[in-house]
Amino acid sequence: MTLSTTHRPATDLGYLLHKHPDKALRFDVAAGAAHVVWPEATPERSTVALLLEVDPVALVRGPAQASLSQYVNDRPYVASSLLAVALGKVFRTALNGRCDARPDLAERPLPLEIRLPAVPSQGGPELLERLFAPLGWSVRATPIPLDPRVPDWGASRYVALELTGEVRLADALTQLYVLLPVLDDTKHYWVSQEEVDKLLRAGGRWLATHPERDLITRRYLRHRRELVLSAVGRLAEIDDTEPETLDNAVAAGARPLARRRVDAVVAALAAEGASSVVDLGCGEGALLRALLNDPRFARVLGVDVSARALETAARRLNFDRMSDHVRARIELIQSSLTYRDDRLRDYDAVVLMEVIEHLDPPRLPALARTLFGAARPRTVLVTTPNAEYNVRYAGLRPGAFRHPDHRFEWTRSEFAQWAAAVAHEHGYSVHHAPVGDDDPEIGPPTQLAIFRREEVR
Repeated sequence: MTLSTTHRPATDLGYLLHKHPDKALRFDVAAGAAHVVWPEATPERSTVALLLEVDPVALVRGPAQASLSQYVNDRPYVASSLLAVALGKVFRTALNGRCDARPDLAERPLPLEIRLPAVPSQGGPELLERLFAPLGWSVRATPIPLDPRVPDWGASRYVALELTGEVRLADALTQLYVLLPVLDDTKHYWVSQEEVDKLLRAGGRWLATHPERDLITRRYLRHRRELVLSAVGRLAEIDDTEPETLDNAVAAGARPLARRRVDAVVAALAAEGASSVVDLGCGEGALLRALLNDPRFARVLGVDVSARALETAARRLNFDRMSDHVRARIELIQSSLTYRDDRLRDYDAVVLMEVIEHLDPPRLPALARTLFGAARPRTVLVTTPNAEYNVRYAGLRPGAFRHPDHRFEWTRSEFAQWAAAVAHEHGYSVHHAPVGDDDPEIGPPTQLAIFRREEVR
């Protein structure tokens, strides 16, 4: 696999991958050895190559008797789950979206080009288009002939794949990590409940809204029904899924938590008398839709660091078919949560719905300064999961988070302490309200804090 960028300077790719362009590296993996080299590294264009050197004997080493097909197969020559595992090990930090040297760059879409010379595709080139195009890629899939010397034999099940687009590097890597085994429709190792965690950890930012979500989930989990159901249920906590079909956070027949959360925020905004609202970290538009459907909100601003999320929000909100009257009420902008942006000023209220837990804790003070110190709306609403409620989620391992991208999940007391400190520092009062059924022992599934600006400090 080769991954290239023309971002200036293109050598920043080395920072993002935590790999120095001047060094050739070797990593031992279960299938053999993974090598990382840089065919080119200039300010104009840089390319990193990941080469997996597969040892077919190592794949079947053990007490069990192996068949000839286990030694003689296509694994050393194609990009499969073996390459996905190597990618996860070699680029683990980049795959998780971390880059201490260039944190802002790690959150930005970059011009990327990915080439895989031989990909098995159970579904042909059309499947590659269906899987990668919704993620923002331009897809070029060239079938590889079974034998170029015998054209009548036709195409093989292998495809040369080229992807180009402006994508966040971590998203590009996680997409490959998930989709390479999906294309092959097999894995070289036993699939257990841990694979559900891996799938959600890697695909949490994009899988829930992918049009081929069901196919991806089934194939990644090797069609094991109980694991597929577990994965689909936990995708309910990703705000931008359709909660009616996915949210299993409540008993059958009850109103899904994702919808109840939106309803609670809208009701709180109305009670505060807000007519202009910023949805900070709006994602793909779950709350924006509800605000637009309510005429009490005359001005709505959706803000997200992800350009792809904003494009998806515009598409899901039907910007192209929206009436001029409704279109005049909404604006979408790209901005960071932790840097001052004067465009956020002069709004009645700002909402952070299931946002703060996606930030590393050291970045929370910067968020507080940006929002409470600089923008200073009259009202701020913050929702976040209640970690104490996690014991009610079947299939969620003890200590695990509801969402693979969560950096933390707070108890009620931890959230209250943070909210009180922020309110005191910036001249706000705060009170809390439950979202969802309020369990007398462990509280509600979602916590809501309502901050009100004090006019005299």
